[in-house]
Amino acid sequence: MRKTRIIFVCHGSICRSPAAEFILKSLSDNYDVISRAVSNEEIGNDVYPPMKNALNRACIPFERHSAKRISNEDYDWADYIFYMDDENLYYLHRFFPNSEKIKPINLYTPSIGEIEDPWYTGRYDLVVSQITQCIKDIIKSI
Repeated sequence: MRKTRIIFVCHGSICRSPAAEFILKSLSDNYDVISRAVSNEEIGNDVYPPMKNALNRACIPFERHSAKRISNEDYDWADYIFYMDDENLYYLHRFFPNSEKIKPINLYTPSIGEIEDPWYTGRYDLVVSQITQCIKDIIKSI
């Protein structure tokens, strides 16, 4: 049986989306998961060091990451594409208009709201905690 395929998307794929990828991988083996960006700004870059530190503090294992922009091939591969904030949604809808695959990461945890970009706010631990809760609710729901 094929595993459900999930893509997590954020702006540059150096903070939120790779964190979500590693958090889901740490919580369940029932999914194929990758992370992608909507921009070209960080292509090839690893997870931002303060996010690595937050993942370490939360005991989330991670590996070397290379940021990539979401592609048509990625879109075709995915069952679900979870984005972090409305800016990500704006770009995703430009790339893939009227897609039913595109969902907010907080779909099953609306009280959390958008997942802020910690590159700007510095609140990496908060973001890891919020993403973890959203992913636990995704696991329960799909």
